[in-house]
Amino acid sequence: MRVEKGLMVALGYGKYFRSDSIVGLEPIEDDEGRGPGQRTRVYVAGQADPFIASRTEGTILRDMVSLPVEVTKAQEQFQLLSDILETVQEIDPMLRRIVREQGNWDLNRLERRIRETLHE
Repeated sequence: MRVEKGLMVALGYGKYFRSDSIVGLEPIEDDEGRGPGQRTRVYVAGQADPFIASRTEGTILRDMVSLPVEVTKAQEQFQLLSDILETVQEIDPMLRRIVREQGNWDLNRLERRIRETLHE
């Protein structure tokens, strides 16, 4: 991924910086109940302290590199599947059986299909 020089990147709150001056992005995990992925610390060359952006690191990065929306969406979907897989792996075998018998939903099959999709 290559940063395109000279693109103006909106950070929200009326702040804009050139794409080639942004040197780091750090998601703010939990900011007063807003949840993960809602705000980002943006490090800018020549500035001692990061700026707080009202946009996610993914949307800022997309604007910096001009990635096609499809690529960014695919990355987000890959991460979502990874998160789902991590959660499904932690489900107790007894609960899996109950879900399969009562809800007709095979979590083992779901886990296998996610692994295949992610090529794990």
